[in-house]
Amino acid sequence: MINLRYLAPFSLAALLFCAACSTAKRGLFVKRTPHEQYASSLTSGGLKETALGSAWFAAADKALARPLSITLPYRETGYFPAEKPAAAGYAFAVRRGEKIVVRVSVQPPGNILLFTELWQPAENNTSSFIASADTLTRVLEHEVTRDGRLVLRLQPELLKGAEYTVSVTTAASLAFPVSGGTASKIGSFWGDSRDHGARSHEGVDIFGKFRTPVVAAADGFVTRAGENNLGGKVVFMQPEQKDYTLYYAHLDEQLVSAGQRVSTGDTLGLMGNTGNARNTPTHLHFGIYTSGGAVDPLPFIRSFKSEAPAVTASLDLLNDMARTATAASLRETPEKNGAVAVKLPANHVLRVRAVYRGWYRVELPDQREGFIESSAVTGKSYRNRKAKDTLRLLDMPSTVAGVKTLVPEGGNITVLGTFNGFQLVKAGENEGWVEE
Repeated sequence: MINLRYLAPFSLAALLFCAACSTAKRGLFVKRTPHEQYASSLTSGGLKETALGSAWFAAADKALARPLSITLPYRETGYFPAEKPAAAGYAFAVRRGEKIVVRVSVQPPGNILLFTELWQPAENNTSSFIASADTLTRVLEHEVTRDGRLVLRLQPELLKGAEYTVSVTTAASLAFPVSGGTASKIGSFWGDSRDHGARSHEGVDIFGKFRTPVVAAADGFVTRAGENNLGGKVVFMQPEQKDYTLYYAHLDEQLVSAGQRVSTGDTLGLMGNTGNARNTPTHLHFGIYTSGGAVDPLPFIRSFKSEAPAVTASLDLLNDMARTATAASLRETPEKNGAVAVKLPANHVLRVRAVYRGWYRVELPDQREGFIESSAVTGKSYRNRKAKDTLRLLDMPSTVAGVKTLVPEGGNITVLGTFNGFQLVKAGENEGWVEE
């Protein structure tokens, strides 16, 4: 058994390097994620059973099992301490056709492994791996194939700490199907009523000038160019390596034929109002069809700036123990109307893990996590007192916690905050918990 208390970071790195070399042979024909490879190195090196090693694995599991809910676009700046293994998990809603873009940067920008992964949660409390970012570029892009929720997990390697900034945004997975057009030209959307409610719109209508070029939204080939009663002159095209077909309708003229290979941006035809659009303004009806029927094409082509909001709260408290300045709500999401996880009294101790806009993502001493408005948090102590008797300074807010030192009767104590009948205090150079 290896005791990490006596293991220098250099020695740990060397050990993991050797373990990684040996496990690579056993997994030669098995594709494993960078996180799995590193975890295997910890296990092979005998580190999983140590206190720090088991805490690293526990943090990884917690991030997937109990992620915090966020809304895209999202950006936060946080801190992973070297001395305490940690991981962050974020759950968010996605729609088929969106491209999820995750970017991570670290400070200082030195050599640190920061594993960045997307997971698909399942109903049986298990998750399936989807994709991971390159450990050098720290960029991950993923096209969503079904509506639902995804989980993003961030975790650094053992005994390495860093400040990080992560942004999660969305982008279109297809090019816009009208030359020079944007989403602002869409005038009718998926599900809109048609024929006095007899049917629903199975696509989007993009309006423009008569005979505006309509273009291939992806590389692929034309499967059909013909006519029908509803769509008039139409073009169907199959994007390469996709399980859906693109449908262009109401064209004034088709400029391609069945079997023709096309590249993104190639002109397929000219916008018109043929078919049942003869009495409407010129527009393109754009649809996407799968083996299960039509799907909403908007997430596939919605080309808008999805910039993550800037961080506005102070970063001074990152990784610090702080307290609530007033009674405040710990919320499940960083929104004023977000569900309340727990109501906290004034002076309640918490640790600031990250900053999102004007919110802090915090962890309570009992490991519950959530979001709290930064204006409700302070890092200042709230009173000083003298010990009436000799006090045990504990390393945790528990009567069975280890004793760090003894505070003599009459010793000066600075009270930093409270939690469940204990006070977090500073006595000289020592910080710990005492019973109230």
